[in-house]
Amino acid sequence: VLEAVSIWEMVRMVATARILLPTTQVRLSAGRTNMSTEGQALCFFAGANSIFSGDKLLTTPNPAINEDMDMFKTLGLVAQQP
Repeated sequence: VLEAVSIWEMVRMVATARILLPTTQVRLSAGRTNMSTEGQALCFFAGANSIFSGDKLLTTPNPAINEDMDMFKTLGLVAQQP
């Protein structure tokens, strides 16, 4: 069984990916249901610029679209079409 990654480790991974891959999409996906809105915000501020949105990602649940839109509004982010 793998140990869960702490939010601080996740933020460091996102920031490292952003520095090493400045033109790529750094996406938050499976596991976001285990992250708080504040944790996701830290990931966006660290360089994440994309999410998988919708009720289900393959077999892993995802936050509902309205939850994502509420989070974006709170953070002042604008969703773009894929």
